[in-house]
Amino acid sequence: MALPQRHRLKGQRLFNSLYRKGRASHGPFLVLRWLPAQPDLLPPQQRQHQPSPWRCGVVVSGKVHKRAVRRNRLRRLLQQRLLDLQPHHSQGPVWLLLSLKPGSAERDPDALLGECQDLLLRAGLIP
Repeated sequence: MALPQRHRLKGQRLFNSLYRKGRASHGPFLVLRWLPAQPDLLPPQQRQHQPSPWRCGVVVSGKVHKRAVRRNRLRRLLQQRLLDLQPHHSQGPVWLLLSLKPGSAERDPDALLGECQDLLLRAGLIP
């Protein structure tokens, strides 16, 4: 299942901002970047959606796996984990960007989910 619209991050400006200004936590197969929300960067159609304590984008490049089916499965797996954990920041809404590194497609899904949770803990986004 995909993320609900209110939790999705879309748009090149948002992703560029997260890559440039976001704080990063690196794991062996995942990178978590996060930044306090900046609603003025949202595209107009996303501003219409109900405000959310977090929004997220998941990046799975062709280097992770050749087949789109496998990349989409990994993306949905991580999105579902985020829905289960409900990350939040004490100082207001937060934007997240999860990027998978090459080689992560061969890793056990439970290990990837554990690493995702560990990165969120290290960033202080879940209790």
